[in-house]
Amino acid sequence: MPRKKKTAEPLVLEGIGVSPGVVTGHAYLVSLETLPISGASIAEDQVEHEICRLEDALVETRRQIRGIQKDLAGRAGTGGASVLDAHLLVLDDRAFIEEIILEIRGKLTNAENALRDVSEQYGKVLFSVRDDYLRERVADIKDVSRRLIRNLMGGADSTMAGLTRKHIIVAQDLPPSITATLRRDSVLGFATDLGSPTSHTAVMARALEIPAIVGLRDVSQRARMGDEILIDGNKGILIIHPTARQLDRYGKVADSRRMIERGLESLRDERAETRDGRRIVLSANVGNLDEIAAVKEHGAEGVGLFRSEYAFIARDKLLNEEEQTELYTQLASALAPAPVIIRTLDIGGDKLLAHDGFTQEANPFLGCRSIRLSLLYPEHFKVQLRAILRASARKNLKIMYPMIGNLGEVARANELLAECKAELTRERTPFHADIEVGAMIEIPSAALTANMIAEHVKFFSLGTNDLVQYTLAVDRVNERVAYLYEPTHPAVLELIRRTIEAGHRHKLWVGLCGEMAADPMLTMLLLGMGVDELSVAPAAVPIVKDAVRRVTYSEAQELARIALTCRSGVEVLAHCRRLIKKVAPELLELN
Repeated sequence: MPRKKKTAEPLVLEGIGVSPGVVTGHAYLVSLETLPISGASIAEDQVEHEICRLEDALVETRRQIRGIQKDLAGRAGTGGASVLDAHLLVLDDRAFIEEIILEIRGKLTNAENALRDVSEQYGKVLFSVRDDYLRERVADIKDVSRRLIRNLMGGADSTMAGLTRKHIIVAQDLPPSITATLRRDSVLGFATDLGSPTSHTAVMARALEIPAIVGLRDVSQRARMGDEILIDGNKGILIIHPTARQLDRYGKVADSRRMIERGLESLRDERAETRDGRRIVLSANVGNLDEIAAVKEHGAEGVGLFRSEYAFIARDKLLNEEEQTELYTQLASALAPAPVIIRTLDIGGDKLLAHDGFTQEANPFLGCRSIRLSLLYPEHFKVQLRAILRASARKNLKIMYPMIGNLGEVARANELLAECKAELTRERTPFHADIEVGAMIEIPSAALTANMIAEHVKFFSLGTNDLVQYTLAVDRVNERVAYLYEPTHPAVLELIRRTIEAGHRHKLWVGLCGEMAADPMLTMLLLGMGVDELSVAPAAVPIVKDAVRRVTYSEAQELARIALTCRSGVEVLAHCRRLIKKVAPELLELN
């Protein structure tokens, strides 16, 4: 009698769930080993040829990354696509490129070998310094260098070449440029040894709505090609060789979550209003016209943040006034009469233009970025302001200045806006003379002086991603300090409270457009603190709307009162969880 084949024992691993969803499929192991480089030595008369090869590879790599960005923005919005801006920074870093050229000349070595040696040297140096931002750039340099070497060697990236049907990707790590190419028609989910909730890979997984777990330590060693795998991206649980019972149980969990999500879809035409009648505006964050359909589909009441810089990124030149006017006019028309808030160029930090050499700095997050850059180049800033004004005829556009740090910046920006209005008046070009102007509060200095700034604007919008980062001195995409990035930190909540109170004291409405707004656990807290508008990614609108509609304003106010007396962010979260468990327990399944 033949022996019965032994069934593999299930293996349960715990990591960090960074993108929700329960899926089951077969493992597809991805290795990112660098291609072997041969024939490193060159003759002296080949040096210029090798430098030309390097420059050609830079052009091709830049073209590929911009293409990936454009494709990703169309599929997942601009939030995920912005992650690859850091890769363009590396490609435009002439100091890095000149080091490679010096290596080619000095050691008479080919471009591939010089690139590998220089990138390894940069990696070692950056990883050894005590600057978290520079240490984080190691991963970007590795990713870009890998792609550059492939282009130098004339080889296409074959990482996913064997993927002929839907699989669960398993890897030690997935660089952003690889994650950006994943598609839901061929990838069920992914799991990695490394990573954190704030890593570039995690950001992209959420943008693509692909269930994902990171920080599993050794899943790439434990799983084998073709193994059946179950991942729960909500809880961070991965099971290799799940039993029939486990598959059944998690299948029911997945069905339950899908039912909840279908229920949320029915809220599209409902108002974001608490059970006792407190009404807030629920808007969407977008970066291009392709996302407008999603704004309407998910039931947002307009656009609370239009990231205007994404029309500029990856172009060879600045958009002129006519091109910008056409863009903003289309945006206003597509959503009228719903309001649309256009954030003026937020360039610098982790976002750059392909053609702007003036944004390359040692520490760009603390450098000449956003409103600082606009005020340094008023001729470019005025082009954008004039374009917004010209597109404002429908009276649903608003202007918002990013990264305001002091009253002087608002005053100067308003002076330039007044100049633009005077010019258009002389030219007899129609525009909305009373267009609303607001300030983004994302630096502690702005929050602490909000009372003064309020006298010069019509609204505030709290950009909590940067507010948390600057308040706690934590790079939000640095895996080493991710545990310190705490939106519920008492210091952050105090700055939010001060901003809301200052705004209301001056009869301004106050919105919030950071990641905090998209977390239903925090929706009720922000509501209780008195925020008037929440702006989130279009896909997050239904769950945030449901959270608002499940609670009373008095319950939210009590939560806020308690939270503002807490001594730690963990304590605040515990109170938030207690309230949502009481009024909307099923939302915890999706969070």
